[in-house]
Amino acid sequence: MTMKLISEHRAFGGIQRFYEHSSETIGLPMRFSVFLPPSVVDRHTGAVAAADATVKVPALFYLAGLTCTEETFPTKGAAQQHAARHGLALIAPDTSPRGANLPGDSDAWDFGVGAGFYLDATVAPWSAHYRMYSYIVDELTALVAAQLPVDGARFGIFGHSMGGHGALVLGLRHPALFRTISAFAPIASPSQCAWGQKAFTGYLGADRSTWAAYDATALIEQGKRSANGTPILIDQGLADKFLADGQLQPERFEAACRLAGQALTVRRQPGYDHGYYFISSYIADHIDHHAALLKAVI
Repeated sequence: MTMKLISEHRAFGGIQRFYEHSSETIGLPMRFSVFLPPSVVDRHTGAVAAADATVKVPALFYLAGLTCTEETFPTKGAAQQHAARHGLALIAPDTSPRGANLPGDSDAWDFGVGAGFYLDATVAPWSAHYRMYSYIVDELTALVAAQLPVDGARFGIFGHSMGGHGALVLGLRHPALFRTISAFAPIASPSQCAWGQKAFTGYLGADRSTWAAYDATALIEQGKRSANGTPILIDQGLADKFLADGQLQPERFEAACRLAGQALTVRRQPGYDHGYYFISSYIADHIDHHAALLKAVI
Protein backbone atom coordinates (compact mmCIF):
# COMPACT_ATOMS: atom_id res chain seq x y z
CA MET A 1 0.00 0.00 0.00
CA THR A 2 1.41 3.39 -1.02
CA MET A 3 1.69 6.27 1.43
CA LYS A 4 1.69 9.70 -0.22
CA LEU A 5 3.88 12.22 1.56
CA ILE A 6 1.97 15.51 1.75
CA SER A 7 4.51 17.61 3.67
CA GLU A 8 7.44 17.37 6.06
CA HIS A 9 9.05 19.75 8.52
CA ARG A 10 12.26 19.52 10.56
CA ALA A 11 11.54 19.64 14.29
CA PHE A 12 13.76 19.04 17.33
CA GLY A 13 16.31 17.15 15.26
CA GLY A 14 13.65 14.87 13.82
CA ILE A 15 11.02 15.21 11.11
CA GLN A 16 7.30 15.88 11.30
CA ARG A 17 5.49 14.35 8.33
CA PHE A 18 1.92 14.25 7.03
CA TYR A 19 0.73 11.35 4.88
CA GLU A 20 -2.31 10.27 2.89
CA HIS A 21 -3.16 6.77 1.70
CA SER A 22 -6.09 4.85 0.25
CA SER A 23 -7.63 2.91 3.12
CA GLU A 24 -9.05 -0.51 2.36
CA THR A 25 -10.81 -0.56 5.73
CA ILE A 26 -12.47 2.84 5.38
CA GLY A 27 -12.92 2.73 1.62
CA LEU A 28 -11.72 6.34 1.32
CA PRO A 29 -8.44 8.25 1.47
CA MET A 30 -7.19 8.72 5.04
CA ARG A 31 -4.58 11.07 6.45
CA PHE A 32 -2.27 10.74 9.43
CA SER A 33 0.75 12.49 10.89
CA VAL A 34 4.09 11.02 11.96
CA PHE A 35 6.93 12.51 13.98
CA LEU A 36 10.18 10.58 13.60
CA PRO A 37 12.89 11.26 16.21
CA PRO A 38 16.53 12.17 15.50
CA SER A 39 17.73 8.59 15.97
CA VAL A 40 16.20 7.59 12.61
CA VAL A 41 16.81 10.88 10.75
CA ASP A 42 20.12 11.89 9.18
CA ARG A 43 21.05 15.20 10.83
CA HIS A 44 22.66 16.57 7.65
CA THR A 45 20.33 15.46 4.87
CA GLY A 46 17.09 14.82 6.73
CA ALA A 47 16.85 11.39 5.13
CA VAL A 48 14.76 8.92 7.12
CA ALA A 49 16.01 5.41 7.80
CA ALA A 50 14.40 2.58 5.83
CA ALA A 51 11.66 0.44 7.34
CA ASP A 52 14.09 -2.49 7.55
CA ALA A 53 16.80 -0.44 9.25
CA THR A 54 18.73 -1.94 12.14
CA VAL A 55 17.51 0.81 14.46
CA LYS A 56 13.75 0.96 14.91
CA VAL A 57 12.02 3.18 17.43
CA PRO A 58 8.97 2.65 19.64
CA ALA A 59 5.86 4.54 18.53
CA LEU A 60 3.00 6.20 20.37
CA PHE A 61 -0.38 6.44 18.66
CA TYR A 62 -2.30 9.57 19.66
CA LEU A 63 -6.07 9.69 19.13
CA ALA A 64 -7.52 13.19 19.01
CA GLY A 65 -10.90 14.42 20.17
CA LEU A 66 -14.10 15.70 18.61
CA THR A 67 -13.72 18.07 15.61
CA CYS A 68 -9.94 17.46 15.40
CA THR A 69 -7.83 16.22 12.48
CA GLU A 70 -4.45 14.58 12.06
CA GLU A 71 -2.92 18.07 12.27
CA THR A 72 -4.28 19.05 15.69
CA PHE A 73 -1.91 17.14 17.95
CA PRO A 74 1.35 17.85 16.10
CA THR A 75 0.60 21.58 15.92
CA LYS A 76 -0.87 22.08 19.42
CA GLY A 77 0.40 19.24 21.63
CA ALA A 78 4.03 20.41 22.08
CA ALA A 79 5.01 16.74 22.11
CA GLN A 80 7.81 16.45 19.53
CA GLN A 81 10.55 17.79 21.80
CA HIS A 82 9.80 15.13 24.42
CA ALA A 83 9.46 12.34 21.86
CA ALA A 84 12.81 13.39 20.41
CA ARG A 85 14.40 13.24 23.87
CA HIS A 86 13.22 9.66 24.35
CA GLY A 87 13.65 8.47 20.75
CA LEU A 88 9.93 7.82 20.19
CA ALA A 89 7.82 8.20 17.06
CA LEU A 90 4.40 9.88 17.31
CA ILE A 91 1.55 8.84 15.02
CA ALA A 92 -1.80 10.63 14.90
CA PRO A 93 -4.64 9.52 12.59
CA ASP A 94 -7.60 11.65 11.57
CA THR A 95 -10.69 11.38 13.77
CA SER A 96 -13.13 10.08 11.15
CA PRO A 97 -13.53 9.30 7.46
CA ARG A 98 -13.89 12.34 5.23
CA GLY A 99 -15.52 12.57 1.83
CA ALA A 100 -18.17 9.89 2.39
CA ASN A 101 -20.86 12.57 1.94
CA LEU A 102 -23.44 10.64 3.93
CA PRO A 103 -26.77 12.32 4.70
CA GLY A 104 -26.35 14.49 7.79
CA ASP A 105 -22.70 13.62 8.35
CA SER A 106 -21.77 17.29 8.82
CA ASP A 107 -24.87 18.47 10.67
CA ALA A 108 -23.43 18.13 14.20
CA TRP A 109 -19.97 18.61 15.69
CA ASP A 110 -20.31 15.53 17.93
CA PHE A 111 -21.48 12.98 15.34
CA GLY A 112 -20.32 12.21 11.81
CA VAL A 113 -17.34 14.01 10.30
CA GLY A 114 -14.68 14.61 12.95
CA ALA A 115 -16.49 12.33 15.40
CA GLY A 116 -15.79 8.72 14.46
CA PHE A 117 -15.54 7.60 18.12
CA TYR A 118 -12.93 4.95 17.25
CA LEU A 119 -15.48 2.19 16.71
CA ASP A 120 -16.76 0.07 13.83
CA ALA A 121 -20.28 1.22 12.98
CA THR A 122 -22.87 -1.49 12.39
CA VAL A 123 -25.82 0.71 11.38
CA ALA A 124 -26.27 1.83 7.76
CA PRO A 125 -25.16 4.10 6.19
CA TRP A 126 -22.33 4.61 8.71
CA SER A 127 -21.20 0.98 8.59
CA ALA A 128 -19.86 1.40 5.05
CA HIS A 129 -17.06 3.79 6.06
CA TYR A 130 -17.08 4.55 9.79
CA ARG A 131 -14.66 1.81 10.85
CA MET A 132 -12.01 3.74 12.75
CA TYR A 133 -11.48 0.90 15.23
CA SER A 134 -10.43 -1.63 12.59
CA TYR A 135 -8.62 1.06 10.61
CA ILE A 136 -6.25 1.77 13.50
CA VAL A 137 -5.90 -1.74 14.93
CA ASP A 138 -5.60 -3.69 11.67
CA GLU A 139 -4.49 -1.26 8.98
CA LEU A 140 -2.64 1.80 10.25
CA THR A 141 -0.43 -0.07 12.72
CA ALA A 142 0.56 -2.58 10.04
CA LEU A 143 1.14 0.16 7.48
CA VAL A 144 3.55 2.20 9.57
CA ALA A 145 5.38 -0.91 10.80
CA ALA A 146 5.92 -2.02 7.20
CA GLN A 147 6.94 1.34 5.73
CA LEU A 148 8.59 3.33 8.53
CA PRO A 149 11.46 2.56 10.94
CA VAL A 150 9.16 1.89 13.90
CA ASP A 151 9.14 -1.18 16.12
CA GLY A 152 5.78 -2.94 15.90
CA ALA A 153 6.48 -4.78 19.15
CA ARG A 154 6.69 -1.50 21.07
CA PHE A 155 3.53 0.50 20.42
CA GLY A 156 1.77 2.62 23.02
CA ILE A 157 -1.51 4.52 22.74
CA PHE A 158 -2.88 7.72 24.26
CA GLY A 159 -5.44 10.35 23.41
CA HIS A 160 -7.73 13.20 24.47
CA SER A 161 -11.47 13.31 25.20
CA MET A 162 -13.11 11.18 22.46
CA GLY A 163 -9.57 10.06 21.67
CA GLY A 164 -8.92 9.30 25.32
CA HIS A 165 -11.94 7.01 25.14
CA GLY A 166 -10.46 5.43 22.03
CA ALA A 167 -7.04 4.97 23.62
CA LEU A 168 -8.49 3.24 26.68
CA VAL A 169 -10.70 0.95 24.57
CA LEU A 170 -8.07 -0.01 22.00
CA GLY A 171 -5.40 -0.44 24.65
CA LEU A 172 -7.56 -2.63 26.86
CA ARG A 173 -8.86 -4.75 23.98
CA HIS A 174 -5.45 -5.17 22.34
CA PRO A 175 -2.79 -5.32 25.07
CA ALA A 176 -0.44 -7.36 22.88
CA LEU A 177 -0.47 -4.56 20.29
CA PHE A 178 -0.57 -1.46 22.50
CA ARG A 179 1.75 -2.10 25.43
CA THR A 180 1.11 1.20 27.24
CA ILE A 181 -1.93 3.45 27.77
CA SER A 182 -2.64 6.99 28.93
CA ALA A 183 -5.31 9.63 28.38
CA PHE A 184 -6.18 13.27 28.84
CA ALA A 185 -9.76 13.96 30.00
CA PRO A 186 -11.15 10.78 28.41
CA ILE A 187 -14.82 10.01 27.88
CA ALA A 188 -14.37 7.22 30.39
CA SER A 189 -17.87 5.78 30.46
CA PRO A 190 -19.51 6.70 27.13
CA SER A 191 -22.55 4.47 27.69
CA GLN A 192 -23.46 6.75 30.60
CA CYS A 193 -23.06 10.19 29.01
CA ALA A 194 -24.85 12.20 26.32
CA TRP A 195 -21.92 12.23 23.86
CA GLY A 196 -21.48 8.48 24.01
CA GLN A 197 -25.19 7.67 23.94
CA LYS A 198 -25.68 9.81 20.84
CA ALA A 199 -22.70 8.27 19.05
CA PHE A 200 -23.41 4.68 20.09
CA THR A 201 -27.10 4.88 19.14
CA GLY A 202 -26.25 6.35 15.76
CA TYR A 203 -23.34 4.07 14.90
CA LEU A 204 -24.24 0.85 16.77
CA GLY A 205 -28.02 0.98 17.22
CA ALA A 206 -30.30 1.04 20.24
CA ASP A 207 -29.26 -2.36 21.65
CA ARG A 208 -27.10 -1.32 24.60
CA SER A 209 -25.59 -4.78 24.89
CA THR A 210 -23.47 -3.93 21.83
CA TRP A 211 -22.12 -0.76 23.42
CA ALA A 212 -19.98 -2.42 26.09
CA ALA A 213 -17.30 -3.38 23.56
CA TYR A 214 -16.50 0.33 23.19
CA ASP A 215 -16.90 1.43 26.82
CA ALA A 216 -13.65 1.40 28.82
CA THR A 217 -15.38 1.13 32.17
CA ALA A 218 -17.46 -1.83 30.99
CA LEU A 219 -14.34 -3.47 29.56
CA ILE A 220 -12.59 -3.32 32.94
CA GLU A 221 -15.69 -4.79 34.56
CA GLN A 222 -15.60 -7.61 31.98
CA GLY A 223 -12.00 -8.47 32.83
CA LYS A 224 -9.99 -6.54 30.23
CA ARG A 225 -6.62 -5.24 31.43
CA SER A 226 -3.61 -3.32 30.19
CA ALA A 227 -0.60 -5.28 28.93
CA ASN A 228 0.83 -7.21 31.88
CA GLY A 229 -1.21 -4.99 34.19
CA THR A 230 1.01 -1.98 33.50
CA PRO A 231 -0.32 1.24 35.04
CA ILE A 232 -2.66 3.52 33.11
CA LEU A 233 -2.17 7.29 33.49
CA ILE A 234 -5.04 9.79 33.23
CA ASP A 235 -4.86 13.56 33.65
CA GLN A 236 -8.10 15.48 34.20
CA GLY A 237 -8.47 19.25 34.52
CA LEU A 238 -10.78 20.31 37.34
CA ALA A 239 -11.93 23.43 35.47
CA ASP A 240 -13.05 21.27 32.52
CA LYS A 241 -16.67 22.19 31.71
CA PHE A 242 -17.26 18.72 30.28
CA LEU A 243 -16.27 17.18 33.61
CA ALA A 244 -18.85 19.35 35.33
CA ASP A 245 -21.66 18.40 32.94
CA GLY A 246 -21.07 14.65 33.24
CA GLN A 247 -19.58 13.86 29.83
CA LEU A 248 -16.28 12.43 31.13
CA GLN A 249 -16.97 10.57 34.40
CA PRO A 250 -13.42 9.47 35.29
CA GLU A 251 -14.71 8.40 38.69
CA ARG A 252 -16.60 5.49 37.10
CA PHE A 253 -13.47 4.20 35.39
CA GLU A 254 -11.43 4.78 38.54
CA ALA A 255 -13.90 2.79 40.66
CA ALA A 256 -13.96 -0.08 38.16
CA CYS A 257 -10.15 -0.24 38.09
CA ARG A 258 -9.97 -0.19 41.88
CA LEU A 259 -12.34 -3.14 42.19
CA ALA A 260 -10.57 -5.03 39.41
CA GLY A 261 -7.03 -4.41 40.60
CA GLN A 262 -6.04 -2.58 37.41
CA ALA A 263 -3.19 -0.18 38.20
CA LEU A 264 -4.36 3.38 37.48
CA THR A 265 -3.25 6.89 38.36
CA VAL A 266 -5.80 9.68 37.90
CA ARG A 267 -4.29 13.12 38.43
CA ARG A 268 -6.82 15.90 38.93
CA GLN A 269 -5.26 19.22 37.95
CA PRO A 270 -6.77 22.35 39.56
CA GLY A 271 -7.54 25.23 37.20
CA TYR A 272 -7.02 23.36 33.92
CA ASP A 273 -9.74 23.12 31.28
CA HIS A 274 -10.39 20.69 28.41
CA GLY A 275 -8.10 22.18 25.77
CA TYR A 276 -4.56 21.93 24.44
CA TYR A 277 -3.09 24.37 26.95
CA PHE A 278 -3.91 21.63 29.48
CA ILE A 279 -2.55 18.84 27.27
CA SER A 280 0.69 20.63 26.43
CA SER A 281 1.25 21.37 30.14
CA TYR A 282 1.37 17.66 31.01
CA ILE A 283 2.42 16.02 27.73
CA ALA A 284 5.99 15.50 28.96
CA ASP A 285 4.72 13.38 31.85
CA HIS A 286 2.70 11.19 29.49
CA ILE A 287 5.58 10.63 27.11
CA ASP A 288 7.84 9.87 30.08
CA HIS A 289 5.22 7.35 31.27
CA HIS A 290 5.14 5.53 27.93
CA ALA A 291 8.89 5.72 27.36
CA ALA A 292 9.76 4.13 30.69
CA LEU A 293 7.39 1.20 30.10
CA LEU A 294 8.21 0.68 26.42
CA LYS A 295 11.93 0.63 27.08
CA ALA A 296 11.32 -2.35 29.36
CA VAL A 297 9.64 -4.31 26.55
CA ILE A 298 12.03 -6.86 25.06
